[in-house]
Amino acid sequence: MINRRTLTKSLGAAIALSATSGVTAAAEPDQRRGRYLIRGGAVVTVDQTLGVLPRADVLVDNGKIEAVGRDLNARGAKIVDATDMIVMPGFVNTHHHMWSALGRNFVADGFPYFAAKRATSTLYDAKDVYRSVLLGLAELANAGVTTVHNWSNNTRSPAHADAELRAHRDGLLRARFSYGHVDQMPRDVPMDLTDVDRVRQQYFAGGTAFDGLVHLGINLRGLSQSAEPAFVADMEAALQRGLPVAIHAGQAPPRIVDAADYERRGWLGPKTLLCHYMTALDSDMEILARTGTPLSWSPHSEFRLGVGDKQDTLLRFRRAGVLVSLSSDATSIAPSDMFETMRLVPEAGFQGALAMATINGAHALGLGALTGSITPGKRADLILVRTNDINLAPGGLFETTLVQAATPANVDTVFSDGRIIKRGGRLAGFDVDRIVRDAKTSSLRIRTAAGGILTPPAN
Repeated sequence: MINRRTLTKSLGAAIALSATSGVTAAAEPDQRRGRYLIRGGAVVTVDQTLGVLPRADVLVDNGKIEAVGRDLNARGAKIVDATDMIVMPGFVNTHHHMWSALGRNFVADGFPYFAAKRATSTLYDAKDVYRSVLLGLAELANAGVTTVHNWSNNTRSPAHADAELRAHRDGLLRARFSYGHVDQMPRDVPMDLTDVDRVRQQYFAGGTAFDGLVHLGINLRGLSQSAEPAFVADMEAALQRGLPVAIHAGQAPPRIVDAADYERRGWLGPKTLLCHYMTALDSDMEILARTGTPLSWSPHSEFRLGVGDKQDTLLRFRRAGVLVSLSSDATSIAPSDMFETMRLVPEAGFQGALAMATINGAHALGLGALTGSITPGKRADLILVRTNDINLAPGGLFETTLVQAATPANVDTVFSDGRIIKRGGRLAGFDVDRIVRDAKTSSLRIRTAAGGILTPPAN
């Protein structure tokens, strides 16, 4: 899906035009990770030491943030004019079921998320999941997300796993690919993790894949989708492999996660990511904080599917000191829009919401040393947000502007690991027309095969 033949030539021409005339031009990303000076923007670093810089430059060289400050000397750098823009870290989405991105519109009145998933999940072939994951990655890039946790909870075969990984190869974003179960498999049958070993050896023998952008994890069904003996077997098999583990912890009673029991079994810690966990007791939260176990909070999903006082639950997690990140869950539940997601956690405050959407997510995925803030030495995962757009004018406090009013439409430029993948408000490096066309083809085939309410209308 990426036209790599014209990457270097087209970006060089576009950046040169920007440097000499001030014109912002769309372009293909530079696979060489060049040397760039992002000049004159308001820099929201999400770095506790650097804070917010009302006007500053960011120097990027070979994919790394070299310096942040005023009037940087950057001989030989290509200029990216950030006048009247906010420069911030790219968003980190810690829980996204990307295999079902093309099924975002399968739901209907009286036919909600779980019904649509049950009707269609067995119908996705390997080609469909490739198209779906690439569609999701392009959407995320467009919205300023530079890191995503692909919670692959319908890995139906080795071919499906390979297809998702091919999409990550072509998708240009930093990611964790969490190999998961086959949707609708029997509750009493343990997962077969044999293919995880194959994937690890084939793609991740060096620790990461695709030029260091993608790392491997495992997601487990948890007790919401498996019997206790099967879940215990799954967990032990996952831990034996030493890979990060992700688990759905439940949005409604009964309480299926007992943090004290998990701690006794050695299941908690920074490499275990829990999602939702709306049934957590105060004692559970204290254990998560003490063991450094992070939480992924999906506001749209919690409000739609969860029970109880959602805002109070989130406040209790934060007061307990749990590392809370933000996520979108599935596209048929919520858009891949972290600006909107931040607005759904007003109790966190503007600074808190930005941290949850960036640096907290990076730490939750074990990537805090690489991304999540604009800090010299970290990788250049950055976005530029226009402030002269009608929905953001006339400006004001920068963090407030980002959380209160910004949308993906305001994202002008996206750097992923030092490569420009969005410029002048347009995606670069993605064949958007083909991605959409292929997604339509797969969606139509799946809806037709499902029949009933999903059957498309006749022409």
